[in-house]
Amino acid sequence: MAREKRPDDPRRFLDPAVLSRVGRLDLRARQVVEGYLTGLHASPFFGHSVEFVQHREYTPGDDIRHLDWKVWSKSDRFYIKQYEAETNLRSTLLVDCSASMSYGDAKWNKREYACTAAACLAHLLIGQQDSVGMMAHDADMRQVVPAQSSARHLEVILGALESARPGNATNILGLLRRAAENIPQRGLVVLFSDLLVDRPALFQGLKMLRQRKHDVLVFHVLDAEEIDFNFRGTTRFEGMEAPDQLLCDPQALRDAYKEVVNEYLTEVRRGCTKIGADYLLCRTDDPLDTILNKYLTFRSDPRAARARSGSGQG
Repeated sequence: MAREKRPDDPRRFLDPAVLSRVGRLDLRARQVVEGYLTGLHASPFFGHSVEFVQHREYTPGDDIRHLDWKVWSKSDRFYIKQYEAETNLRSTLLVDCSASMSYGDAKWNKREYACTAAACLAHLLIGQQDSVGMMAHDADMRQVVPAQSSARHLEVILGALESARPGNATNILGLLRRAAENIPQRGLVVLFSDLLVDRPALFQGLKMLRQRKHDVLVFHVLDAEEIDFNFRGTTRFEGMEAPDQLLCDPQALRDAYKEVVNEYLTEVRRGCTKIGADYLLCRTDDPLDTILNKYLTFRSDPRAARARSGSGQG
């Protein structure tokens, strides 16, 4: 019988049910990325191992093994065959650990959901020899883990996720700007957050990442109660990042509240799409393995990747 993991055990974020569903899927970047190792992703640099791209004229010093002799036989001129190399993906996980992320059940709140999703993605990426870094943030960076691809690096990421306890409010623009300025190479940036922030600042920060050619994913994590508002009886609502309080009958507010929430969700989804960032709403009562499996399958479909590659950057 498996021993139950302690509440402070970082390995609790590696949910076996999730890993069994996503472990065989490749998370491919839909954009050109840079990296150091030969991996699964298209590179902006020319190599000699994957897919033919073009010819160029031979210059002294070129490896003659890559001469196209068929072209020479027809033109009596030397041309080198160029191929598009493949490279590893450099990924950075941005995990919101602001105070509002602690909302929900103590054992399965928004923070636990986000950290589990981040840990499972890190496990998947490292397993396919991609490098993964992590930044945990509230009003400032709480944990920064540089990107590496070794198997032992996963334990470092898990430890950092566990150490990043929910704290202050979120300075979303400052954090996304810092990420954009400090990630040295274009790659994949994944944001896990409840996005209870100023929307213009959010979109401005995401746009900075896209302008630096990063492939951006947004996992929008919300508790089911925050969406459905299924509270009963007189209830006191308290702000988690502000001293606001409200004592009321939830039934009197439910319709108006849900209308505002739907408008907010539509604004966030459309804003991300306009910028060219992938967006996925995650309710904490949605099975995480189903969410990740569906999304990774979608990203692994070349037709879907091509359809999304035309998204503008706003």
